Formats: sequence, C-alpha cells, structure tokens
Amino acid sequence: MSLEEYTKKRNVSRSKEPPALIEKPEAGLRFVVQKHAASHLHYDFRIELDGVLKSWAIPKGPSLDPSHKRLAMQVEDHPYEYRNFEGVIPPGNYGAGEVIIWDQGTYHAAGTQDRPASETAIRNGLNKGDIKFILHGQKLRGEFALVKIQRDARTGGKGNSWLLLKKHDAFATPEDITLKDRSVVSNETVEELKVQDPAHAPKAAMHQDRKDPPDPMPHHVAPMLATPVVNAFDDPDWIFEVKLDGYRAIAEIQQGAVSLYSRNDLPFTLKFPSIVSDLETIGHDAVLDGELVALDDNGRSDFQLLQNYSRHGMGTIAYFVFDLLYLDGRDLRSHTLLERKNMLRSMVPELDSVRYSDHVPGQGLALCDLARQNSLEGIIAKKVSSRYLTGRRSREWLKIKIKLRQEAIICGFTKPRKSRNYFGSLVLGVFEGRVLTFIGLCGGGFAEEDLRDVYNRLQSLVIPDSPFSAKVPAAMAVTWVRPQLVCEVSFTEWTGEKVMRHPVFLGLREDKEPAAVIREIPELVVPTPEDEKEQLERSRSVRGKVHFTNLDKIFWPEEGYTKGDVIDYYRRISDYILPYLKDRPESLYRTPHGITEKGFFQKETRDAVAPWIPTKQIFSESNDKDISYLLCQDQQTLLYMANLGCIEINPWLSRIENLNNPDHLVIDLDPEDISFEKVVEAALAVRQVLDTVGITAFPKTSGASGMHIYIPLAARYDYETAGTFAHLIAQLAHNLVPDFTSLVRSPSKRQNRVYLDYLQNRRGQTVAAPYSIRPRPGATVSTPLEWDEVKPGLNPADFTIRTIHERLEKKGDLFRGILGEGVDLEACLKRLE
Repeated sequence: MSLEEYTKKRNVSRSKEPPALIEKPEAGLRFVVQKHAASHLHYDFRIELDGVLKSWAIPKGPSLDPSHKRLAMQVEDHPYEYRNFEGVIPPGNYGAGEVIIWDQGTYHAAGTQDRPASETAIRNGLNKGDIKFILHGQKLRGEFALVKIQRDARTGGKGNSWLLLKKHDAFATPEDITLKDRSVVSNETVEELKVQDPAHAPKAAMHQDRKDPPDPMPHHVAPMLATPVVNAFDDPDWIFEVKLDGYRAIAEIQQGAVSLYSRNDLPFTLKFPSIVSDLETIGHDAVLDGELVALDDNGRSDFQLLQNYSRHGMGTIAYFVFDLLYLDGRDLRSHTLLERKNMLRSMVPELDSVRYSDHVPGQGLALCDLARQNSLEGIIAKKVSSRYLTGRRSREWLKIKIKLRQEAIICGFTKPRKSRNYFGSLVLGVFEGRVLTFIGLCGGGFAEEDLRDVYNRLQSLVIPDSPFSAKVPAAMAVTWVRPQLVCEVSFTEWTGEKVMRHPVFLGLREDKEPAAVIREIPELVVPTPEDEKEQLERSRSVRGKVHFTNLDKIFWPEEGYTKGDVIDYYRRISDYILPYLKDRPESLYRTPHGITEKGFFQKETRDAVAPWIPTKQIFSESNDKDISYLLCQDQQTLLYMANLGCIEINPWLSRIENLNNPDHLVIDLDPEDISFEKVVEAALAVRQVLDTVGITAFPKTSGASGMHIYIPLAARYDYETAGTFAHLIAQLAHNLVPDFTSLVRSPSKRQNRVYLDYLQNRRGQTVAAPYSIRPRPGATVSTPLEWDEVKPGLNPADFTIRTIHERLEKKGDLFRGILGEGVDLEACLKRLE
C-alpha cells in the first residue's frame, strides 16, 4: 500500500487530518494507537516503516492478555504526521467521527533495537505475514506479534485480515487495558470530543441508552476507603489528590432535597447549612463523595478549625467533592474512576462552598513533595481504572501520610497535675479484631476549652473497671470510661511496645464509630513501575517465564487478600527467604482456593511443573521409588510456587549435597487447646535448658498458634543424632514445666498442653520456612524473634504480610545465625553431665 489511497479518500480542505507527506525518520521507530469513534468504534494501530505508518483497524482494541487473539484488518498507509492527529473528522468525510491518541511510543523488532535492523526485520515480517515486535508505550508494553490470516479461496475476502497477539512476558496481564480510555496526550475520551457544550457532558459520558429504566438511587452509602502505605510513587495508571483534613461526607441530592451525612451515617445536614444550600442549586439528582473541611487563611484544610468552628466561627467551611456515584438515574459505581471524575467535573458549578477536588495524573512524588512543603497531611493515590467499592478498603486507593495520625478511642483519663484543670492525659485504645488494645497516653495539644469540653463529655461514661482485657501500664490512677468517644491524635512513631510516641490531641471525631477504629500501620512500600527495558530484559534472561493466573482470586475472604497479594509478598520478601530455601527439597503445600478450603501436599513434581524449574530425584523408602522434588533456587521459582497456590513454603532441614545431615534441628511448640501465653512459657523453659548447655538458639513464630526453636548444626550430624538430642532437650524442658507440656504425639492425649515436638527432625520432614505465609486468618507470617520479645503479651497475629516489611526494615534478618557455625553436641552433653 502507499499514500495514494490515503489521499484519494480525504479532502484536506474539509478535515484537519494531515496531508500525505513522506517524513524524514527520527532516531527511534514510532507507533501510535488511535481510538476512533467512526460508524463503528475501533482502534487504529499504526507502526512507522519506510517513512509512513503501516495501519491496522482493531475492532475490539488491543489486549495484554496472551490468551486473546484480536482481529486486525490492514488498511491504507497513513502519513507519518498522522501519529499526532487527535480531533473530530467532520460528517461527510471518510471515517467521520472522533479520534484520540489512545497510546503512543517507540517500538523495535524482537531481537534487535538497531533501527536499520528493525526496519529490515519488520519489512520481511510484513511480506511473510508474521511480524514480531516490542512496544514501549504508555499503555502497551512488551512483545507482540501480528500474524496474517491466510486467504481462503472458497470464502473470499480481501486478504487483509491479521491477528494481533500478546506474548507471555513481564507485561502480560488479564486486566482489560481498554478500560484506560483517555488520550495519553489530552486526557480526553472520545465521548468528550462529541460534546462541545460541557453542560451536556455528564449525560453523554454515561454510554447508556436513556430509554433504559433508571437505576434506583443508593442511600446511606458507606464510602470506599484507602489502604495506608508509606511511600509515594509515580505511575501513569494512577492519579493523585491532596489529602484533605476534615470529615468524609456523602451528599445525596434528589429533586433538589439534600441529605448530607458522615461515613458512619451521622447527619451533617443541619450542622453545615451553607454546604446544603449550595448543593441544592446543582440541578441534578446525584450522590457525591467528598470531604468537609475548614480552610485557614492560606487555603489549607485544618481539622482543629473544623472542630472549633461551631464555637468561634473561624475558618471557611467548604465541601470538596472528588467522586460521583450516581447521576440522573444512572448508578456510576461500576464505571472507571476517570469516567466518574470527568462527569463530576462537568456537573459541579463554581460555588462558594462546594468545590471540585482536582487531581494530578501520574506524578505522585512531586505532589507529595509539594504537600510536604506546604505542611499538608498527605496525598491520596487512586488507580484510574478503579471501580467504586462501597464500604470496602481497597488497594486501588492508597493514602500516603506525611504526618503520622491515628484515630483513637478514649478509654479513660488521669488526674491533672500542677495548675492544669480537668484531667492530665487521655488513655487511648484501638480495636485489633474484637480486642480493645491500649495504644498510649495523650496529654498534649489541649486548649483550656478542649480540656473542659472533653472532660464534661466523659463524665456520663465513667465506669468502675478497665475496658481493656490486658493491664495498662499507667503510672497514675485512671478513671475508666465506656469506650464510646473517638478522637484523633498526631504522633512521631510507634514504639516497640506498639504505643504512640509523643501523641498530640487534634480533636474529637464525631463522624467515627468506635468499632471502626483500628491501628493504622502503613505498608512499607507500594510497587512502582520498573524501567521497561530492564524489566523486559530480565523476563527474557531467566530460563523460563512465569505466566501468572487468577491474580484477583480471593484467598482471604475476611481481609480481602488475593492470590496476587501472595505473589507480590514473595516477590518483595525473596531476598530474605531464599537463603533458607536454596538447595533444599520442597514439599509443596498447595491451597489454590485460598484459606477456606483444605489444601494438599505435593512432593512428586515430575512432569507437573515447567521444564525450566530445577528438581532433584530422591529415593523414598516408604514409596519404594524415586520422587522428583522441586528446588527453589531463585525468585522466579519462588513466584512460580506462589502461582501454583503455595501460600506456605515447606523446605527440608537438609540440603541436596548432604541429605542425611540437617543444617539445624527444631523444637516445635504445638499447643493443644491452651493459650499462647503457655507457649511462651514453654519456649522460655527450652531456652533455660539450652542456656545451661551453652547453645544459642533462634526462635520464630510458627505463623499459626505455636513457635519453632531452631538450633544450628551446620550438617555436622545425621538425622538420628539430631533427633536424639532434640528429644533430650524436649525432655529436660518438660521436666521444668510438666504441668502444661507434653511429649505425647497423639492430640487426644495432650489436651490443654503444649506439645514439645522433637519428631520433626527426621529425613523428609518439613517445617514452615522463616518468612513463609501461613494459610491462616490475618495472613500471618512465620517470623523470627529476638529472645527479648518472647514474653507475656507476644501475639503471633501481629506478624502478617502487612507488618513484616516494616519490621525487617528496623530489625533485619534475625534468623541468619541458623546458617552459621553449628553447635558441638559432644561438648553440650559434657556440660549436662
């Protein structure tokens, strides 16, 4: 094809499409995908070659899912300059309709990045009907192929039918990339180009036939919540908003009547009449999500100003709306975030008290720096394709706080000292599950009127006993109160005892219910996009590629964690866990349906795993045959195991070069219907025995209900010797605490006791690895401990996939000693004598 056909079909005097000119080549080959709303919506995929754009029309649009084969009809060549065209082709012209630049970037042939070599390879592939290339776009990345469908003489056809295929690589995903429907240049959709009058944009953008029956308006909506993380990041698939410091509020507008309420359905309608008055003028039936704030003289939201507004009227009250859930008979919660925000932007007029909350696309780091410079609370990150999940906390919405803040339940107060009136400090708590947990004393940040107001509110809540189940470390006598009043405090950090350091009172939270107040510990990092070239080359350099499946499958229904969360966890933890896995046979414990269904062990992996996965054949006496065990030697294999549904990782105690000699022995403390406090006592009894014989051991939580105590052996002894010594240690520990420990294996014979299991020290036995997730509620992790932590109050539920990374940042790998020099068992036995 040439530009002659392009010229015949167009009248440049009537359309803004560029003329047919051959352009001089740039350094890199370019590609563009234009979304084109002509008589039928389609995507025009164009690649630069020989000074023009070779073009294919793709009716369903490109896909990043290798299982999808997209029909691509080759059309006439387009001028190179056409890659910059975005706009409306007027009626009466060929291809009349709206065009946006849906994606663009550079590309090259697979196997080479040299421009001449790429052009030669693409030209040859075009002639053969098989083109392989790698895209570096903003939406499309990685390796693709265009394969020509051979013309069938019996059925006819023009011979211009091709298939666009995505190859398996690091960028492959089942996510529907066409949901990202905005131009990468103007941020507009094709629907927005259709509407020149912004007043009509909301209805035009809903993509729905208004003859359909209207959707019912949702009422008493619980808002979607964000997951706290530590680090800001840049990503073109996310937008970023300033985190406002006020009350989250939902507004329902129906036939001019307004209902304004908090996230816990507490009424705000009478409390903020100016907001309600402005909302009444909007002229649409709508449900809005936003934040009620009081602005200071610099235009910053100030929570204390909002708290005290009813007293002194200082500050400017405003309602910043950032989401639209319903509009004029259509429920929009299943639409993408950007669709909703576009409609919202168009429908909210310039009002004194109601304002549209704008966003910054892609640039979270810069916005976070700006927020820090202006002493703001933080920023919010939202994935552009996110749907509105009513009442749910999602990882597609993230909050990055610059200042540490915590909602807290007031559970008591101490007496005032010196010249202070009313009270000294508030005793604060949060819920962890169903348990009310102490998080600190707060005595700072109170004005005199705050002291009086809080004190007066607490008088009717006084109770005789502490609402906490555990003892509170308060130096002064406490007046206890029913845990009904919620406040917010700022603080500098969480201490090792999980209490707040230097908390400062900010105000009462009348919009929060106590039952919803939990400890907010942000995740250490959020994954950010890697450099495309590095990621692609890495995916091609390994012996095989992991094709991840069913990433959104829920593995923990209560917490909402998915299979993708498991894979992401093992990717992030791989540097810590791999030293305890390498060269060790793995017994795969697979739970492919999550924690609610029973898993199964798989030892034999012959013909059951990818050919690039390393394995080791080991003779099994019990089965009288060789069994092919998987070896986890690198991150790729670890992620492969996670993709198989291995929530839990179970290596042998010995390595393949010395299978009969374990690197360490294990005392497994397994409680049977007895409290974890007794597990702690049993662990300390084991340590007392080990101290007597001069052994440094390494404890870790099992990740379930027990503990593991490891003793390094450095493969100096065989399993029989290790097991015998483990039995001796267990017997001596049992002698110290015989009332609640047992050496009997049968669970029915050790009820209400901690089983000192020494029988794990046998060839082929496995124990959950350090840093392994366990398929238990809360997504707990088997976590190495310092001996100082093994004391009353230790709770294995505190160590989860959400908390482990921050712990590692502070403490490092506490278990590395088990891979060091082994103990001398002969010398230990002499000390026992």
